[in-house]
Amino acid sequence: MAEITGAEALIESLENEGVEVIFGYPGGSVLPIYDELYDASIRHVLVRHEQAAAHAADGYAQATGRTGVCIATSGPGATNLVTGIATAYMDSVPLVAITGQVPRSLIGGDAFQEADITGITLPITKHNYLVKDVEDVPRIIKEAFYIASTGRPGPVLIDIPKDVTTDTLEFRYPQKINLRGYMPPKGVDVEQLREAAQLILRSERPVIYAGGGVIISNASSELLSLAETIMAPVTTTLMGKGAFPDTHPLSIGMPGMHGTKYANYAIQESDLIIAVGARFDDRVTGKLESFAPNAKIIHIDIDPAEIGKNARVDIPVVGDARAALSRLTGLVKEEQPRTGAWLDRIKKWKEEFPLQYKRDGLKPQYVVECINELYPDAIITTEVGQNQMWAAQYFNCTRPRTFITSGGLGTMGYGFPAAIGAKVGVPDATVIDIAGDGSFQMNSQELATAVQNNVPVVVAILNNGYLGMVRQWQELFFERRYSATIIEESVDFVKLAEAYGAIGLRVKEPEDVKAALKEAVDSSRPCIIDFIVERTENVSPMVPAGAAINEILDLE
Repeated sequence: MAEITGAEALIESLENEGVEVIFGYPGGSVLPIYDELYDASIRHVLVRHEQAAAHAADGYAQATGRTGVCIATSGPGATNLVTGIATAYMDSVPLVAITGQVPRSLIGGDAFQEADITGITLPITKHNYLVKDVEDVPRIIKEAFYIASTGRPGPVLIDIPKDVTTDTLEFRYPQKINLRGYMPPKGVDVEQLREAAQLILRSERPVIYAGGGVIISNASSELLSLAETIMAPVTTTLMGKGAFPDTHPLSIGMPGMHGTKYANYAIQESDLIIAVGARFDDRVTGKLESFAPNAKIIHIDIDPAEIGKNARVDIPVVGDARAALSRLTGLVKEEQPRTGAWLDRIKKWKEEFPLQYKRDGLKPQYVVECINELYPDAIITTEVGQNQMWAAQYFNCTRPRTFITSGGLGTMGYGFPAAIGAKVGVPDATVIDIAGDGSFQMNSQELATAVQNNVPVVVAILNNGYLGMVRQWQELFFERRYSATIIEESVDFVKLAEAYGAIGLRVKEPEDVKAALKEAVDSSRPCIIDFIVERTENVSPMVPAGAAINEILDLE
């Protein structure tokens, strides 16, 4: 068998894993890898900043369900990936990040563009590798993709010294994996499910609390089946949007700080919380001691470390959400639901406390409603801040993998490169990034990436001339002292788009919103729409930090 280089072995290994696209940026320590990519079957998307490579791989992974791949050179190239890796880690996104490293003989000597990236990323990766022997390249790639995509998914980093990529080996790709210390749960404890079923059958005021784990495990159909069987209302987290149709009568929207009043009231008045693939984060629970005070809690999650980490749990169920929900539905399907009065009460809350806003001028909520009306099947990505919350409140998702956002880390600059990744992964979909003028500027250089690679995404900028969410907190809690949050007239987004070869549009009146959206989507080119919205509009409702989730402020 002829010998090949480590770089060739890396590319062949990636091809064996079915990798279709890599998002990356070249540099000295990865030149041998890029030389092999030149003739490879794998598509390479050249970004303009390594952070965008990680976010694009993240968006690709969330939209497709496959593992995203990004690559960067050593030193600053690798450290520029860190924010994107941390973002993927917090949101359980399967990602393989490949970084170059200085030659093995120079490691530890502060060589040019050297950084201990495995040490730096240890707390924010599911696992990471420093490849010390070229013979290990195929095995490590096989293991990395397995670790990233199984159990609770997450990012895996592979750091490859430059001389490893030029060493040679006889290439054999492993067919099996032997990781003694890594055993993701494969089954579900039936006894625990039986106990859970008994609680459900005794419950009169249940609430299903569904998170991103439902989408990750492809359990949306099973969630719908359980909800309709027991006739329980369903609240979905920010990462869980799309796991259950927002338009379904049993949907009560998003819970927590900027959730619907009726979702928060339902949780607080419930006698049973059925949590599936959710982690009881602080933005959902508010003051933990006051969360669902009268409810028993069933927690289904594939990661045992999450169960009991934040909230008290009465019945823990460790395992895959899809398998657990399917079995649980089978255990309760013969019984008659007891939730009629409960659903009537929630219906009254929905009528009394709808999401609403004053319709004067061009409101950001109206822009999102128009996107929802015209393109209900679009893949929506978001930046972070007010734009993210308005998108979550006013865009109704009916399918999984159509709402892509940075939930756990709250990474500004995420949405645009994630939109590029999503569009590359699902090219026939309409992909729209709902953005803020502050957040978009953190990675606006990726307009060049979208144009060069012919990735026709639409960016809808809700431009209020502020760092809006921070300004909102300053208004409410810091006596309107707007310290470093005013960014009005900082950039002409139309000219910026045109400078990169994209389309730029500007909208100032409500009656022009739909026409601009149609023009942008129909253009088949990357497009920025600069919506000049009401400057001081707040995200409402809002639960103040540290308050119980039924202590809600109306900010209309």
